Amino acid sequence: MGVLVPPHAHVPGLNARHPEDWFDHIKASATDETPVQLLHQTEAWQAGLSYFHGGYFWECHEVLEAVWMHAPDPSPERTFVQSMIQLANARLKVRMGKPNAARRLCAMVDDLLGQCGAAETILGLRLSDTSAWVEATRVQINMLDNA
Repeated sequence: MGVLVPPHAHVPGLNARHPEDWFDHIKASATDETPVQLLHQTEAWQAGLSYFHGGYFWECHEVLEAVWMHAPDPSPERTFVQSMIQLANARLKVRMGKPNAARRLCAMVDDLLGQCGAAETILGLRLSDTSAWVEATRVQINMLDNA
């Protein structure tokens, strides 16, 4: 079964939010009983990554928040999920034409990734790939600045 794709990518101030319960079944896949080593196998994590790569940044934040809430606190996994949420927020701010907000969020992501310790991979993702996504976001920010 594939990830359920929302009918549109929500952009605050531009289009309507999804119905309040639209993501509930996805978010319910991450629970307090989910072992941290299996969080990356939850539908919430998988959907969040799919939404991120598909340009559904608000939706990514919405479902990854459930993973973040159920990751042990403190833990590298929780910090890493928070970095992905903020990176999705940065991409959303780029889409909204808010480069300064996006720039601040990228700095926050860098800080969060630095807090993840020496791990090369967390929740099935290489931290170096995530850092590359931050840099790609900065390129988009620079394009906004130069437009």
